[in-house]
Amino acid sequence: MNDSGGQAAPSTTGRDAFGDRPAGSSPSESVSSSDAESDRPTPATRTETPDPRRWKALAVCLVAGFMTLLDVSIVNVALPSIQTGIGASPSDLQWVVSGYALTFGLTLVGAGRIGDAIGRRTVFIIGVVLFGLASLACGLAGSAGLLVVARLVQGAAGGILNPQVSGLIQELFRGRERGRAFGLLGATIGISTAVGPIVGGLIISALGPAAGWRWIFFVNLPVAVGAVVLARLWLPAPKPRSQKSRLDLDPVGVVLLALAVVTLLLPLVETGRGGTPSVPWWVALIGLGITGVFVQWERFYTRRGRSPLVDLALFRVPGYSPGAAVGTIYFAGFTGIFFVLTIYFQQGLGYTPLLAGLAVTPFAAGSAVSAAVGGNLVDRYGRVLVTAGLVTVLVGLIATDVVLGLVSGPSLGWALAAPLLVAGVGSGIVISPNVTLTLADIPVARAGTAGGLLQTGQRIGTAAGIALIGAVFFASKGADGPGGAGGATSALRVAAALVTVALVASLLDLRGRRHRETV
Repeated sequence: MNDSGGQAAPSTTGRDAFGDRPAGSSPSESVSSSDAESDRPTPATRTETPDPRRWKALAVCLVAGFMTLLDVSIVNVALPSIQTGIGASPSDLQWVVSGYALTFGLTLVGAGRIGDAIGRRTVFIIGVVLFGLASLACGLAGSAGLLVVARLVQGAAGGILNPQVSGLIQELFRGRERGRAFGLLGATIGISTAVGPIVGGLIISALGPAAGWRWIFFVNLPVAVGAVVLARLWLPAPKPRSQKSRLDLDPVGVVLLALAVVTLLLPLVETGRGGTPSVPWWVALIGLGITGVFVQWERFYTRRGRSPLVDLALFRVPGYSPGAAVGTIYFAGFTGIFFVLTIYFQQGLGYTPLLAGLAVTPFAAGSAVSAAVGGNLVDRYGRVLVTAGLVTVLVGLIATDVVLGLVSGPSLGWALAAPLLVAGVGSGIVISPNVTLTLADIPVARAGTAGGLLQTGQRIGTAAGIALIGAVFFASKGADGPGGAGGATSALRVAAALVTVALVASLLDLRGRRHRETV
């Protein structure tokens, strides 16, 4: 099967292995706006029959992706049981949560690049197998140290797997179908973000604290086995590589980017857990410096005629940079909503972890439905749809703020159901349509790398948002004490401010798109 998922591959006569530029041209010229047009079907390719297995392939990808995203939050409700069961210290528990997020973000871009180079099915299966083995190790861990190491491997496996999902969607789908596929991916992201505490609470309630936390990890095993079997059947096989072609993975770029991601994420994820972070905030400034070095190295590597880890010309593809900015800023805002409310419901109102998870379910439900709908509408409305979604989220957050000021006590969860549903509906028509628009003009040959970069930005945005919103939440002092209703209100206002910044970025992109259309 060719790399466009059943559509005729463009002729490579007079072109290099990238497939998008004349042979001998600089890689930095490879992803210009005109080159991006080569990813769109030509009259010849439109007559080709799409891969008949594409929807089955998507189902496999979404189930595996859901498994990895669910493990971001499902473990939170099990932390007390883990502490009692294996004597984990507060620092160990912090690493159980933060370590997963750290290694997840660390492997995204490199895994996307490797998937582009050697075949996305191969890397997808490697990621699923590694995730399953790491889940088994987590469930069997007899000490906190072993559990932390297994979680680090599990996070890295999630980062290996996820860029292949967006890359395969780019490869297998075109036009309106691609929007629908990304809509389903957005629904998956929305649901997995919110239902983790609910699923974890149900497992622990059913099996008890001693065994329940282990089964939070064991439930991944049948999913992983099934995903490997079905991936072999339904995902497109890698294209045969020429024996003369050399795989250039830019090892210096890999190391520099890894150092940049670690130094940016580590102080953020530790700050977001509350308390005194063991890694000072200025480490993130070092991360920014390393990022600058990485960019200069990639430019140097490109000028030498090599294939860089990140082709910086991706950022000149129309819509990619502003779309990535919208996604990063929005994830900083909306993930903080769950962080603040689930803590406040438990610490301030005495909810159980399961009830706290159920209280934010309206957001997840609204997001799941509207993400699927948004995927069908994005081809018609474009950036206007994302902008409308951000406005809707903002309205929902303002309503949530008003309700927090008017209602108190155990009934607050019911009172917040309607405003959270509104915010969730808006969120669903932000996430998946934004991904669709951001990756629309990216050549399929770079889909994994571009998707990995996009998700890395979202992980950094999530960590930064939780760190900022969490700091405001825990620092607020009032009649109800630190982290009470006053703290929740202040924190949600910060989340609303971040969503407003994302709205401004979306409006600027909308204006830029309309300007390009009139030129």
